[in-house]
Amino acid sequence: MSIPVVRPADQVAKKPVQKGTNAFIQVLIGPDEGAPNFILRKFTILPGGRIPAHKHPTIEHEQYVLSGGMHLGLGEEVREVTAGEAVLIPAGVAHWYENRGSQPVEFLCVIPKTKSYETEWLE
Repeated sequence: MSIPVVRPADQVAKKPVQKGTNAFIQVLIGPDEGAPNFILRKFTILPGGRIPAHKHPTIEHEQYVLSGGMHLGLGEEVREVTAGEAVLIPAGVAHWYENRGSQPVEFLCVIPKTKSYETEWLE
């Protein structure tokens, strides 16, 4: 049985996103906190920042935009998403993120906890 965890996000280190520009990730709750099934991450993309196109063959993502807005590539489609919107990215779907605005964008991303996490970078 897992032990309950309450953890302020501002006490979790921000790390640069691999291959990203002005993009940061925080693992808010994950294996280190005893989470048995899911990993809760928070992303921050500064103005002009981006995370290049990539996909995860076996991992789906559920995301919720906390603040700001961004352009999100989903396969061949480009969507503008803003605070209050939720996104499902099925496993195997190519996706990318760009903050073309003047304010940072912050979003939560939940993924299943798996033995491996494969990322295929497409650019």
